[in-house]
Order: sequence, then structure tokens, then C-alpha cells
Amino acid sequence: MRALDTNVLVRLITRDDAEQAAAADEFIGKGGWVSHVVLVEAVWVLSSVYNLDAARITRAIDMLLNHKDLTLQEADVVAAALGHFRRKPSLGFSDCLVLEICRKAGHLPLGTFDRGLSKLEGTRRL
Repeated sequence: MRALDTNVLVRLITRDDAEQAAAADEFIGKGGWVSHVVLVEAVWVLSSVYNLDAARITRAIDMLLNHKDLTLQEADVVAAALGHFRRKPSLGFSDCLVLEICRKAGHLPLGTFDRGLSKLEGTRRL
């Protein structure tokens, strides 16, 4: 399976450059793999560069989870993180993903100084 870089994933989501979107579609036609790092970078770009709000970012991640040609690294972890983010978008998707990666790896509690994140099960506010 082929892996995607952040810029390819962003083109698949935003479709803001027809030529690059078409190239991205063709590239993933045989399957594409999205790492956690690429997903987090893409969320940052969508928020910071494209000014997408949490609701639109949630829809984009949900679309990626259900895309017929894409495989997200540990999709179950991404889905769990998305659930936290959907309920409390002020946490930020990356923090939600960090918690769920730690949970799956069996390394809880996640120590944090973040007041909001520390309200989630599996964290400990320091």
C-alpha cells in the first residue's frame, strides 16, 4: 500500500487544486495509507491555513475514516480520538489522538498540564 504525505491528503480533502486533486485520486486508487503524523499535520493545515472550524474538521476526519481507498493508521484509535474531539472540540484533535494512542499502547495515565484534556478518563493532571 502506498503512503500519503500531508499535502496529498490536504488536496484530497480540500479539492482546491483540480490538477493536484486528480493526481491524488489517481495515486490512492490502489490504496493509500495515512499515518497519525500526516493526519495531525493535515488537521493543523485545515485549521490554520484553511480556517476550517471543528465541525468541518470532524466531517473531514470522518470522511477519511470511511474512504474506500484509504487506510488510516490504527483507524480504531483515530475513531476514538474523533469521538472525544466531537464531544469537546476545544481539546484539539491532536491531544485526543495522543490520549488514544497511549491508551492503545497500554501507557496510561497520560500526564498533562492541560486542564481540559485532564478531564478525560485515562489522564492525570500534573
